[in-house]
Amino acid sequence: MTDADAHPVSGDAPLRSADRVYARIKAMAISYRLRPSERINEVELARQLGVSRTPLREALNRLAAEGFLEATANRGYSVLPLDPKRVLTFYEYRAMLEIGALRLAAARATDEALCGLAGLAQRTREMAAQDAFAQLTADEAFHTRLVALADNAEMLRSLRSLNERMRFIRWIDLDKGRGEHWTDEHMAMVEMLRARDAEAAAALMQAHIARRLDRITEMIRAGFAEIYTGNTLAARILGDAA
Repeated sequence: MTDADAHPVSGDAPLRSADRVYARIKAMAISYRLRPSERINEVELARQLGVSRTPLREALNRLAAEGFLEATANRGYSVLPLDPKRVLTFYEYRAMLEIGALRLAAARATDEALCGLAGLAQRTREMAAQDAFAQLTADEAFHTRLVALADNAEMLRSLRSLNERMRFIRWIDLDKGRGEHWTDEHMAMVEMLRARDAEAAAALMQAHIARRLDRITEMIRAGFAEIYTGNTLAARILGDAA
């Protein structure tokens, strides 16, 4: 990690609050600008971000509690590894969460809300021809809106946290040309929900997510290559956090 990777959030002015430090370090962790399994040097990171150890430690504690970093007694903090088992747990949890939310949405969402979801699905289809970052943004927007229709705040909060932790590996998946069918599946899910066919929609969601599981090892291999040679996603995410 270089000084340029961790430049202060607001121009050349140092970061002044734990919240801003938190946002910056989270962006670095999400995009693996802090590399997998890397032990964090708090003195060096504080220097690069232009902050004291107090807001830095507060931000690191918060990120460890949220699952973005790992805290080890007497060793400080490290970045979570990028490995197949960990990524598999994300996809398994996502499947359980979204299928449960989809069933609730089939029962609770109004016809008007589902019409709005259909419009969003159409817009994601229009964005599918763009770059992987645009596709990822559109895909996250669709799934977030769908879970919101379950009218369960805890489910929505869980999905948003999961999206952040999965963002890098899902971007790699889309960047390698794997997003060909997802927009059609979004449209099909919406039509099933409008027909109040929760079981058909749940089966499609399961298949939609499971397709990624077959490619986890390939995605992680591609992810490591991106981390150590370019990491163009990091520039986008860090830019958003600035």
